[in-house]
Amino acid sequence: MPSLDDDHTGARIKEQRRLAHLTQRELAALLPYSYSLLNQVECGARAATPDFIAAVANALRIDVTALTGQPYVTELQQDRLAALVRPIREALDLYDLGADPEVVPRPAVELVAAAERLCQTVRATRLRRAATELPVLVRELTSAAWTTPSTTLWQALASTYRTSHDIAIKLGYYDLSSVALDRMAWAADRASDPCLSAVRQYMRALVYFREGEYTIGQRLIGAGHGLLNGPAETRELIAVRGQLHLGASVIAARAWDRTAVESHLQQAGECSGRTGDASDVHWLSFGPTNVLLHRMSAAVEMRLYDDALVQARQIHLPADLATSRRAHYLIDRARSEMETGRNAAALASLVKARHAAPEQTRYHPGARETISGLVHAGRRTPDTLGHMAAWIGM
Repeated sequence: MPSLDDDHTGARIKEQRRLAHLTQRELAALLPYSYSLLNQVECGARAATPDFIAAVANALRIDVTALTGQPYVTELQQDRLAALVRPIREALDLYDLGADPEVVPRPAVELVAAAERLCQTVRATRLRRAATELPVLVRELTSAAWTTPSTTLWQALASTYRTSHDIAIKLGYYDLSSVALDRMAWAADRASDPCLSAVRQYMRALVYFREGEYTIGQRLIGAGHGLLNGPAETRELIAVRGQLHLGASVIAARAWDRTAVESHLQQAGECSGRTGDASDVHWLSFGPTNVLLHRMSAAVEMRLYDDALVQARQIHLPADLATSRRAHYLIDRARSEMETGRNAAALASLVKARHAAPEQTRYHPGARETISGLVHAGRRTPDTLGHMAAWIGM
């Protein structure tokens, strides 16, 4: 039977607290959580929720990854993903050197189509394939954009930098994700594309959201809206504006501002009513279903787990929903089920998430924390849970 060792999130919190020369009570005084909960998390009796981890990281002034243990290097090496990160890092680093004389880019129309396919590959959670193809495409697009600059090529390059960010986040390389977003801004400026620039602000806001910096996240969302004030009201612009409201809703939920949550969800709903399913716009998965999924996520973030489960049961996921969103829904649902004592249901949801998106689920800190919590909560560990625990490296 798997058991918690000294390499779980609670143990890392304990280690970092001691390095900061704080007692449990001193750290608890800096958190919007009780001393009792901190004690239970440190000893492994309770799973550390994302909001709790972010609050601790913020109080200790350290990165969230220092507490979650990301990137999960052992598992990445087992999956032969770790070796794919360095070429991505190098491709992102060579953005300002002009055209590479050793690179012969494909025609522009083929490069744009490749950038679209790569976005689709990430949404399908085929991370190894995407990470393998990404460096070559970045190099080709960079050389092509420098040699024959055009709005279309700069847009495709900005989109591919955004894909770099998505891959880095999913694999736990947060430092690399920030570099990718900087490169995205550089290319979006050259494309003079306010929607791409706004999408970049949305991505930045979510980075700060994960780190517990909710005020900064809200400011970035506001900056994204500001970029959309001038252009004409196109379907693309409305979808991006709606996605900004969805991002703001989960940030407000983490900050326990229920009024702001409802306001942003209402405005996102109005946008989705005008666009319909707009999952084709920048691969944001925006539309009525995504509004419902964010309403459920907001309830999870506010720890309204019973409400979240009621919503989860009422959501009918369309067959063509992006796999990444389907897996996220299942992981959120599993967390709510565990927190309300429905452990068997939580395990079933995680198994479905693994089946739908194995790479995303294995490296998702929320999924790993839920598995850890289920192991600790059970008097005996079902074979399925034992296999899941071994699979994530417990």
